[in-house]
Amino acid sequence: MIHEVDDVLRALLRAEVLEGAQIAVVFDAPTRDWAAKVNAPTVNLYLYDIREDMRRRERGLHNEYDGHGTVIARRRPPRYFKLSYLITAWTKRPEDEHRLLSSLLACLLRYEALPPERLTGTLQEIGAAVPMSIALPPPEDRSFADVWSALGGELKPSLDLVISVPVTASPTYTAGPPVTDEGLRAGFGDHPPEPRARRGGGLPVYGGKSVRPAPAPDAEGAASDSGPRRAGLSLRITERRGGGGDDG
Repeated sequence: MIHEVDDVLRALLRAEVLEGAQIAVVFDAPTRDWAAKVNAPTVNLYLYDIREDMRRRERGLHNEYDGHGTVIARRRPPRYFKLSYLITAWTKRPEDEHRLLSSLLACLLRYEALPPERLTGTLQEIGAAVPMSIALPPPEDRSFADVWSALGGELKPSLDLVISVPVTASPTYTAGPPVTDEGLRAGFGDHPPEPRARRGGGLPVYGGKSVRPAPAPDAEGAASDSGPRRAGLSLRITERRGGGGDDG
């Protein structure tokens, strides 16, 4: 993934800035020992920092479909990583270096992302944009002076190029079979459920209209609302009121 970004940057600068000029494009660390060996005009793109772009992180899963539109698998969304390049120009005269940096800046300002027609390999297969920014202020936890101090070289004018690269290296989760209308049906409301053949004495459906069994007939043949009688103790209490006199 990183080497593919290197190839795109090299091809872009050679085609739109250098235009066949005898200027090398390298990705070496611009240390003091390296600078002492430079004997030809050179553009250096040093990759000095790699960190995740937290602003572009997504949650959830992305679906993968077959030719019939059925979900067959799910995958995590791509995660973006910021590649920070320190761009410097190396010539014999500072004026030539400034002129070259000016051309580099004008070229990179034309794009908000790497040109899609120049993407190859994995970057082309993903099909997502590869955003980039040029010459923005560095984050608070890092300064270019610190980078040069770590390299052990002398401070030079430079451009900071940041490219957010999508990475899709994540496990794939196989999806279960699609849900169909076969199986349990639930109905809600006062309407009775649609008639349907029962399989092996199924249980009643939650939310459906309950059907009470017909009342069992009593001894006289009339249907009783109280259902079948059960053995037990019954007690009847009556009250008799006299006509007016005492019985005693």
